[in-house]
Amino acid sequence: MADLLDQADIDALLAAVDETDAPEESQQSKIFSSGQHHRQIDDHLEVRPYDFKRPERVSKDQMLALQTLQEGFARNFGASLSGFLRTIVEVKVASCEQMTYSEFISGLPNPTSFNLLQADPLEGQMCFELSPLIIYPIIDRLLGGTNHELFIPQRPLTMIEGRLIQKILERAVSALDEAWSSITPLTHSVVGNESNPQLVQIVPPNEVVVVVGFEIRMSNRAGTMNLCIPFAVIEPIMEDLAAQSWFSAARVKGSTEFANRIGAELSHAALHISGTLARTTITLHDLRQLSVGDIITTEKLATSPIVVEIEGEPKLLGNVGQIKGKRAIKVSRVIRRGDRL
Repeated sequence: MADLLDQADIDALLAAVDETDAPEESQQSKIFSSGQHHRQIDDHLEVRPYDFKRPERVSKDQMLALQTLQEGFARNFGASLSGFLRTIVEVKVASCEQMTYSEFISGLPNPTSFNLLQADPLEGQMCFELSPLIIYPIIDRLLGGTNHELFIPQRPLTMIEGRLIQKILERAVSALDEAWSSITPLTHSVVGNESNPQLVQIVPPNEVVVVVGFEIRMSNRAGTMNLCIPFAVIEPIMEDLAAQSWFSAARVKGSTEFANRIGAELSHAALHISGTLARTTITLHDLRQLSVGDIITTEKLATSPIVVEIEGEPKLLGNVGQIKGKRAIKVSRVIRRGDRL
């Protein structure tokens, strides 16, 4: 049988509810200021964490412009590899983020193909890493293999394998030069290589770097590629990486190129030219009464120049004449804006 509450128990419960509601209504959010005084704030205040170990030194616009630039590099590099390896190679940007150099190094495999790039006239060095998962399929392809049941060894590259990968790096730096040409002319070159990334220290461990991750696909094989750009290296040209100015410059360059191409194609197009002697108006009754031999008078003198129309648009002024037994129009001048025709 269920327990029943008497009136005393009900009064005690109501009193307890009243006591707990009062403090909640008076409770307010507070925050301490530098003077150790309380300052009331909104309950919906958004607090965002800030990591002093990973300061964001590259703005979002600059990151977007940098990612777009590297997408152009990926397309050119993929096309160059496809022609060199005689097979379809797809290269695309997988990620673009900024982190510390120590975080970038800790995420790389060992051994791998870790190459140092110099971008003249910038000071400092960049890192270009190729995963063994795609290096050995490329080497096998260059040596005439089919990549079927290919074993990926866990060892550094031999001297012969390094010379073969050098051909890939040459095409990579050439594509980088072409991609950066829209911002500033840079000449990339490979100045060193290492199999263990932990042995290479181009910047301090807590230095901010921009890491662009790529995905490379070749037939039934896939691997990753990473381009590490220290902020100290590209800091002198960061202002040129503003997305708005770069996109507008590319748009002006592209529009001029397409305008010249379209103009060259249109220069061979045929146009209809007609000369208008005069214009006048008549009534419908007069039009019905016209017969052979009737004369229509206009207010224009016979010696006045006629209007030459091109595709129905008045463009030139000229005079009617005859050359070698054929009617002709001698152009006198171009119709200017504001002329009364």
